[in-house]
Amino acid sequence: MAEMLYARDFYGKTLVELGKENPQIVVLDADLSGSTRTQLFAREFPERFFNFGVAEQNMMATAAGLASCGKVIFASTFAMFATGRAWDQVRNSVCYSNFNVKIVATHAGLSVGPDGASHQALEDIALMRVIPNLNIIVPCDGPQTRDAVLAAVAHKGPFYIRLGRPKVLTIENKGEFKLGKAQVLSQGDDVAIIACGIMVAEAAIAAQNLLKKGIRARLINMHTIRPLDAETIIRAARETKGILVCEEHTVIGGLASAVDEIVGENCPTKVIRLGVKARYGQSGEPAELLKEYNLTAQDIEKAASSMLSKA
Repeated sequence: MAEMLYARDFYGKTLVELGKENPQIVVLDADLSGSTRTQLFAREFPERFFNFGVAEQNMMATAAGLASCGKVIFASTFAMFATGRAWDQVRNSVCYSNFNVKIVATHAGLSVGPDGASHQALEDIALMRVIPNLNIIVPCDGPQTRDAVLAAVAHKGPFYIRLGRPKVLTIENKGEFKLGKAQVLSQGDDVAIIACGIMVAEAAIAAQNLLKKGIRARLINMHTIRPLDAETIIRAARETKGILVCEEHTVIGGLASAVDEIVGENCPTKVIRLGVKARYGQSGEPAELLKEYNLTAQDIEKAASSMLSKA
């Protein structure tokens, strides 16, 4: 049985591991180190940790300044504040100069739960996708979060890594993590399901249920939004009867839009977007919210079946 684990725990522990290896790593936070788990780094290396309080814009500007001096910066806060409140500084101070700043934002998406609409970042991928130079990773579970952080350190330049709040199901047998290379978790030529983040686990359940109905779904974990694995998307468009994109994000500007752009330019096919449609979030338990916004395994299964019935 796969474990349910906090992705942000893996982030904090990996930071400590990297801090022991590289004295140039500096970690910044905006008064949320307990939640983001950067407090683990702060305890080990207090001289390389800085708490900026509720001043995310200042934190990002300082991150750029420290990176200009050769430091490898990890800057963390909730996704809503890292992308929405500090967008100007991320664009102009960090990414314009292609600085070595790794923005690791937690508490993204609907699964923030009871904190409600003001804290549920449903637009963050869209906001980050329009900024040049910025690599974007949405890990599907805890172990992949570690892979993402290690990849960010290994590649020079700015990164945005999106993490959630609750425990997530560990996806087994994913294979090797490579930046910009999607992981095909199951083969099939009926429908392609492309997912990221916590939606990968929901999609995996849906794929198993579809198989029982004789529908073979190709399940793709698109953990890297930029650089995007266009080759895997085009192959799925050519070899299946349609694509279903699943994301815990608005259907505008995120993974679904990225897939639409690739498919439209290279191999037009039916694409259904399963995400948040023109709505704010609301308070509730994560499972309740996924059901309310039609993002459960059952919703994926239903959408895939419906697509094939109309093919």
